[in-house]
Amino acid sequence: MFSDELLKYSWEETTQSIGAKTAADVKRALNSPRPTVDDFMALISPAAAPFLEEMAARSQALTRERFGKTVSMYIPLYLTNACTNSCVYCGFNRHNQFPRVVLTPDQIEQECLAIKELGPFENLLLVTGEHPRLAGVDYLSGALKICRPHFSNLSIEVMPLDTEGYSTLVKAGLNGVVCFQETYNRDRYKVYHPAGMKSNFEWRVNGFDRMGMAGVHKIGMGVLIGLEDWRTDVTMMARHLLYLRRKYWKTRYSVNFPRMRPSESGFQPNVVMTDRELAQLTFAFRIFDHDVDISVSTRERPGFRDNICTLGATSLSAGSKTDPGGYRTYPQSLEQFAVSDERTPADVAEAIRRRGAEPVWKDWDKVFDL
Repeated sequence: MFSDELLKYSWEETTQSIGAKTAADVKRALNSPRPTVDDFMALISPAAAPFLEEMAARSQALTRERFGKTVSMYIPLYLTNACTNSCVYCGFNRHNQFPRVVLTPDQIEQECLAIKELGPFENLLLVTGEHPRLAGVDYLSGALKICRPHFSNLSIEVMPLDTEGYSTLVKAGLNGVVCFQETYNRDRYKVYHPAGMKSNFEWRVNGFDRMGMAGVHKIGMGVLIGLEDWRTDVTMMARHLLYLRRKYWKTRYSVNFPRMRPSESGFQPNVVMTDRELAQLTFAFRIFDHDVDISVSTRERPGFRDNICTLGATSLSAGSKTDPGGYRTYPQSLEQFAVSDERTPADVAEAIRRRGAEPVWKDWDKVFDL
C-alpha cells in the first residue's frame, strides 16, 4: 500500500530539496524527455519562476500532442451534505448547524433532468459528504443506476470505500473515482481532520490502491492548496501518481489542485497560492506526466480558466452548484464552498472556442461498460 511507500520520503527533506533547486536544474528538467520526480521538483521550485513562458510553451505542445485542442466538460451533482467528519475547513463539517439534505431517488432524477437543460453534459460527478449510514454503497449504487440513462460517464467523489465497495459500484455503472488526499503531511493531517472516518490518514491514502484493485477505470487525485506548503504536497502527490501508474497501469488518472475558497467553516488558508504559481504547477505536471488529465473547477475565476485550458488543463467543470439539489430541488441549501466562475455552460464553451479549442461533452460511451 502507498502508506508504506510514503514512509520512504521525509516531508522536511523534500521541502529543503525543492528550495535548493537552481536555474540549471530547471533547464535540465525542461530538456528531459522523461522527467523524474526530481525534475518535477525543479519545475515547481521558486527557481523556475523566470522560466514560466518556456514551461507554458512546452506544456501546451505536450497537451496538444496527447489531447489535441480539446477540453472535456463535466458537471458535479451534490447528493447530500450530511457528513460525520469534522474537517476544519469544510462547510459540511458535522458541527456546523444547518439543515442536512439527502436527495431521494425522485429528486436525483429531477436534478439529472435539470442538468441536461443546462447543456449537453455526458460526464457527471456525483458528490456526497462522508456519511456511511445515509450515503453508503447501497445509496450510491442506486444513484448511479438512476443517473446512468442520462449520462455516458459517471464518477464519484465520496468517502473512501473498501475494495468490495468500489467493485460493487463499478458493476452499478461507475467509471471513475475522485478523492482528494487534502494533504500528504502525515504529522499535520490530524490537525485538519480531528474526528470522523477522514481522520484516519492511512485509510484515506490507501484508498487509491483499493480503487486500482477494484478495476476503477479512472482515478482522480488532488491536494487542497491552502493547508500546508503546496510545493511539498504536490511533490508527494507526484510520487503517489508514479506509484499508481506502475502498479495499476491499466487505469487512467487525473489531477486537480483546488485552492481554498470561502465556506461556512470560516477557516483561513495557511498558504496562499498566486495565479502565476498555479499556472506554474499546471505546466510542471503536464511536463512531468504527458498523459494525465488536468482538471480545473469553478473554484477558479473565469479569466484564469479560459487561459489555462489552452496551455495544459484538459477538463473543466461548468455551471456547477456545490449544494445538494442546487440545480432544481433545493436551490438555497448550503454550499460546500463558493464558486468563482458563475458563467453558464454555454458561455464557458464559447470562451473555449474563442481560444481555438473545442469543448468535448462526451468522451466515453455506455457501450464500453458492457
